[in-house]
Amino acid sequence: MSNKIPSTPANRLLRAQKVSFTEHLYDYVEHGGTEVAAQALGLPEHAVIKTLVLEDERHAPLIMLMHGDRVVSLKNLARAIGCKHVEPCKPEVAERHSGYRVGGTSPFGTRKRMPVYVEASVMGLEKIWINGGSRGYLVGIAPADLQQLAAPTPVDAAQA
Repeated sequence: MSNKIPSTPANRLLRAQKVSFTEHLYDYVEHGGTEVAAQALGLPEHAVIKTLVLEDERHAPLIMLMHGDRVVSLKNLARAIGCKHVEPCKPEVAERHSGYRVGGTSPFGTRKRMPVYVEASVMGLEKIWINGGSRGYLVGIAPADLQQLAAPTPVDAAQA
């Protein structure tokens, strides 16, 4: 792991908007997900938020933010946002839309403007840790700051 905090579109946006945030580096593990990040940083996985780039039936991209210890029900999400269906983007498509490598996707400072959805219960947490735009790099922020910067629409899409 590099001990150097990366400069990313996400943390540059946070700084430009004068958002209070903490920065956390950990050893990235391919396909390790939020479980690895939470364990490495001693955080509750429920408060480590994953950023998923998905697309609707028209191939229009969108971002879904979900608790690290929960799975998105694509059927529930599609119903909540008024689409026929939603599916994950292929990694190369997600990277083209977001400007970030898969595993390092942040909802802040994306290349393309996309609608952002968030599991409603995320907004009730005191603090969340979300990708800062690089693999092995999380930022800790208040949900109110997430609301201010990304304007996510709350939905109930966690799989039962």
